[in-house]
Amino acid sequence: MRIWVDADACPRVVKDIIFRASERLNIPVCLVANKELAKHNAHLIDSVVVDEGFDVADDYIVDNIATEDLVITADIPLAARIVAGGGIAVDPRGEIYTEENVGERLSMRDLMMELRSGGYVQGGPPPFNNSDRQRFAASLDSLLSRILRGQRPI
Repeated sequence: MRIWVDADACPRVVKDIIFRASERLNIPVCLVANKELAKHNAHLIDSVVVDEGFDVADDYIVDNIATEDLVITADIPLAARIVAGGGIAVDPRGEIYTEENVGERLSMRDLMMELRSGGYVQGGPPPFNNSDRQRFAASLDSLLSRILRGQRPI
């Protein structure tokens, strides 16, 4: 099992939670980004820098994950690809993507993009806060516990 992180937009505090879980449970982590990331001393943490371009990091993750791996991403189209392939994805605010909710999330994302481009809505999601951090930590802990017991987490 490996934890994959769509690292370009992942909050630092979420990465820190992932790194602690990795060390505690001896699970490798792979950070994927299209820019250089801070170096990590932990032997379980690997970084991959992909070329610039639309969906290059997403494609790398999709092409390299195994079914028992976990993907951390706020990118809903990437999450949809992971779920469609039978994988497990969770966003940095702790929401687990499922077959039941990922289509709805994609539709909402598309609607909000349309409203923003038309000038009807401005801004993005609210700032990441302490309750988001706690929700992510609880979701990650629960998912990893179930995966390591050999249970399907969702």
